[in-house]
Amino acid sequence: MKGLSVVGISGSPRKGATDYSVRWALDYCRDTYGASTEYFSVRAKTINFCIHCDYCLRKKQGCVHQDDLQPLYPILESSQVWILGSPVYHGHISAQLKAVLDRTRASVARNKRIFENKLGMGIAVGGDRNGGQEQVLHTILDFYIINEMIPFGGGVFGANLGGTLWSADKKSQGAEKDAEGLKSIRKTVDRLFRTADGLMDG
Repeated sequence: MKGLSVVGISGSPRKGATDYSVRWALDYCRDTYGASTEYFSVRAKTINFCIHCDYCLRKKQGCVHQDDLQPLYPILESSQVWILGSPVYHGHISAQLKAVLDRTRASVARNKRIFENKLGMGIAVGGDRNGGQEQVLHTILDFYIINEMIPFGGGVFGANLGGTLWSADKKSQGAEKDAEGLKSIRKTVDRLFRTADGLMDG
């Protein structure tokens, strides 16, 4: 499937394993499938929490917060594929990525189906081999389902819910050495693009 547009978001507040993993996935999408890619990191950005003020519902003009998330909205709305990556923080996604997901309400307030049928996968990075990666992926996949997107895992034997990496608390160097973790990303991307190809053919 050539020419799909893919956005990858690193939900880590530092430059480390999650940043490396999301960039690795985007490179694989581009080099293997000819996708166009965009990268966004929450690192060093001001991203306010959703305060449920309902400005987006009343005005239909986006979010009340004029912060560093504003440039991401048009990318999310136009991209056909999303790759969301998060470190595991106390068994869950990072607060920064959760803020990004909550703030997509500003787009949905204008058009309830704005993300309908977009394809989405997740990448979870833990300092431990079994440090909560599956819980992180469940949260990401739940978000896709709620927003009428199509969620992807990589299939049985190694990538059930998506990309799961073990950094061994060695930042990008740890992720780079996790061959099984990178394989789980590759398997998930491959399944996503195979399915996209089938949808287009159908």
